[in-house]
Amino acid sequence: MIRPYVLAETNWEHLKDEKIELAILPWGATEAHNYHLPYGTDNYQVQSMAESAAGVSWEKGRKVMVLPTIPFGVNTGQSDIYLDMNLNPSTQLVILKDLVTVLNRQGIKKLLLFNGHGGNNFKPIIRELGLLFPDMFISFCFFPPMFDKSKYFKEEGDHADEMETSLMLYLRPDLVLSKEKWGSGSAKKFRIKAYNEGWAWAERQWSKVSSDTGIGNPEFATTDKGERFFNDVCAKLDDLFCSLCDADLEDLYI
Repeated sequence: MIRPYVLAETNWEHLKDEKIELAILPWGATEAHNYHLPYGTDNYQVQSMAESAAGVSWEKGRKVMVLPTIPFGVNTGQSDIYLDMNLNPSTQLVILKDLVTVLNRQGIKKLLLFNGHGGNNFKPIIRELGLLFPDMFISFCFFPPMFDKSKYFKEEGDHADEMETSLMLYLRPDLVLSKEKWGSGSAKKFRIKAYNEGWAWAERQWSKVSSDTGIGNPEFATTDKGERFFNDVCAKLDDLFCSLCDADLEDLYI
């Protein structure tokens, strides 16, 4: 069945008389995720979440449109990992400038970037786009911090961990290797304490901190955990989508 809120599926017959209020751009990455998860893990996650939440918002009468997922992200710290694909932040800016130009010209003044990859940092890009397109409202969200993950998952992690493995067991179990293939996801930390405490930052060279490309133990991942987390994320996204559609850009602050 054609979903009218998914641009890749809908058609001109539907859109020629439509007026979209909010464009949603899922943005992921193509990179190794431990031994057992597909390179497109981030893309499967953000696309599924955006489309599921948008379907609920559409049924509530909100005119949302999910754009095709951008499948490449910033992977500058993984340049030596085979076929991890990289888009530099400057390239992301160029891509977004072109896409925002289209939306702005066609009267779609609200754009939400739905990010699924920790290496993507959209804050400086959105600041620059805001100067170029002052009548646009551009924002982003990143789904892993949306909830306290300890309420869903036993082990901490940030890449191919229990959370991502659970999500993929729910979304695409056909692409998850059998459990005996799962790496431990153990990772080294910086010797410099400030970087581990979070108030200073340096990029990690991935191949030197992880032997299997994972960071976080996936051992306790289950389909049920993935389903619960997915559904809660989508419910929260639906609320955000509806709030953005309803927002008056001339009256955003209280």
